[in-house]
Amino acid sequence: MMKRTFLALFALVLLWACSSDDEGTNNNPNDGFNRSAMLTNWADNIIIPVYEDLNTKLDELVSQKDNFIAEPNAVNLDNLRTAWQEAYLVWQHAEMFNIGMAENMNYLFQMNVYPTNVSDIQNNIQNQNYDLASVNNNDAVGFPALDYMLHGVGDTDNEIIEFYTASAQAENNKAYLSDLSDQMKSLTQNILDDWKNGYRDSFVSSTNNSATGSINLLVNDFIYYYEKGFRANKFGIPAGNFSTNPLPDRVEAYYKDDFSKALALEGMTAIQNFFNGIAYQSGNDGQSLDDYLDYLETTDDGEKLSFSINNQYTEAYAKIETLDNSFAQQVQTNNVAMTETFDVIQLAVVLMKVDMLQALDISVDFVDADGD
Repeated sequence: MMKRTFLALFALVLLWACSSDDEGTNNNPNDGFNRSAMLTNWADNIIIPVYEDLNTKLDELVSQKDNFIAEPNAVNLDNLRTAWQEAYLVWQHAEMFNIGMAENMNYLFQMNVYPTNVSDIQNNIQNQNYDLASVNNNDAVGFPALDYMLHGVGDTDNEIIEFYTASAQAENNKAYLSDLSDQMKSLTQNILDDWKNGYRDSFVSSTNNSATGSINLLVNDFIYYYEKGFRANKFGIPAGNFSTNPLPDRVEAYYKDDFSKALALEGMTAIQNFFNGIAYQSGNDGQSLDDYLDYLETTDDGEKLSFSINNQYTEAYAKIETLDNSFAQQVQTNNVAMTETFDVIQLAVVLMKVDMLQALDISVDFVDADGD
């Protein structure tokens, strides 16, 4: 992943050349829009509440993990799996906020690198000499690693329970399951505490239109997530858009099997809600990118650019709904539907990465290596 590199200016020039509509370009950062209100809404009504909910869900995950380790049985396994699913759904709202401490500690890489590396997990379990925070373990931790530990270590629930009770390394297996869960909770708690104890105020006060301003940084994170974390990782890579053949084992929640669609739909909802400034808990509509674009009277082929972007989000959600609950199964049985979904999602990229950024006078601070 290449992010915030010196190639950013070159990338922006290329994107500018691709645009056919520069209407509404905001060359004056003092345009009169209440940038502080937008940052306040993002911080107080979206980002912090998301981290609070994720932290609560991970509290429950740790609690259910403790119950399962104390008594590995079918009921406790189901409860632990449910807690994992509920936390994973909330994660879909948090992944785009790769800013502040989250960026500094490589939080994303500690939480959701998939596919998980089964060999690394097995080696860690066997050797019992691991540093889960090491970059070498990015693909052996987080939600995908727990997916394997809860669904992939046996073909049946009985075999999975035996993995934690009757295998030669049962105690090591339980220890790794415990360490994975505890680490995710600890990382999330640290980020939430940082937002509440100083970072929120510095984030909201950074209203300047510069490469280090909060709006510029977070808008780039948002677009990067849409293009890479959502479009490419969830759809393009498994469907084979960037390889010779489809790669069904690269889907999110591969071992749960029937959960990848639910995660993608939640991710699409999170994307549209952030764009429109919808509060995470109350659902109230606050200041966000749609309002900024409307304030600047930015259009796309005669209609509001905010409407065009929202329309593409809605079409993408509807297309995702038509897919199989298991994206691995979808890729194997009807990959055309998967690639078509990728194409629908892609339609919003130019609107966001070119037209929206031009209107807001924001430079791209990352280079996409997907070649599109």
